[in-house]
Amino acid sequence: MQKINRRDVLICSVAAYAVTGLNAAQAHATPATYTITIHKFKFEPDHIDVHVGDTITWINQDLAPHTATADTYDWDTEMLEKGQSKSFLVSERMAGDYFCQFHPNMKGTITIK
Repeated sequence: MQKINRRDVLICSVAAYAVTGLNAAQAHATPATYTITIHKFKFEPDHIDVHVGDTITWINQDLAPHTATADTYDWDTEMLEKGQSKSFLVSERMAGDYFCQFHPNMKGTITIK
């Protein structure tokens, strides 16, 4: 019977961790597209879980103009009139809360997985 030393166990552990991490990354390798509808002065859905590299599109279906603006002002759709839309490629800086500049009671949240 062959004796296994600690170095071999460590190498196998690191390799298994690397493969597991790679598989998790591959599971999210295909970017997804999410749509947030602005309707009745609400973001629908008002909370979204996404990955970096996904796309989020806001579509205004209200008569009133709206924005989707990060609380930190790092990103902003600018004014969207009825029927207009704006898309963003998700980056780490998009994580957090956002609101409509014209109607600050309208709020949403983006969580990066």
